[in-house]
Amino acid sequence: MSGRGRPRQFDRRAALRTAMLLFWEHGYAGTSMSMLTASMGITSTSLYAAFGSKDELFREAIRLYDSPDSSPTERGLREPSARGAVEAALRGNADAYVDPDTPPGCMVVLAGLNLGSGQEHIGRFLAQNRREVRARISARIQRGVDEGDLPASSDRDALAAYVTTVMHGLSILARDGCGRDEAHQVVDSAMVGWDALIRQYEEGTVAARQPAE
Repeated sequence: MSGRGRPRQFDRRAALRTAMLLFWEHGYAGTSMSMLTASMGITSTSLYAAFGSKDELFREAIRLYDSPDSSPTERGLREPSARGAVEAALRGNADAYVDPDTPPGCMVVLAGLNLGSGQEHIGRFLAQNRREVRARISARIQRGVDEGDLPASSDRDALAAYVTTVMHGLSILARDGCGRDEAHQVVDSAMVGWDALIRQYEEGTVAARQPAE
């Protein structure tokens, strides 16, 4: 009599990636527990045992999405010049947002839309994640100032806000169905704007904002 086969091993990382794609496509509010368990191929009991709760699963999915190994922003910011880092981050994200193998747009920007009552903490979590990305961009710009790559008067926070606003706009364009060429045309225009801002700092026609007392 042949023995029973060994039970299939639970691939936690594969299940997490499946959940990430669901949250990315449908958002936190639009992704139900039944959708998660059906797509992950596990029971709700197993989901709770492996991840704790839907909230914790979502937070872990965001961390997977935004991990340094996979983040176009992190890769871009490693470029040696500040301008090159900004452009690489924008173009890398543009490519990621329109990748046909994944849902369109940025998960961190789009997954928190249409949150209902009692889900405000998810909105706060995503907002904090976006602030952290903006802070990393700001730090890279400050490095450019410190290294003499950017004018000393450059307002790193204003420039970081400019870059992240372009990123978020690209995410919405991608969700609306734009293609790669259109996304990169937006980056082309954004870099023209970047160069104009830097010239203003060089010429002293605009100065960094002073912190409020």
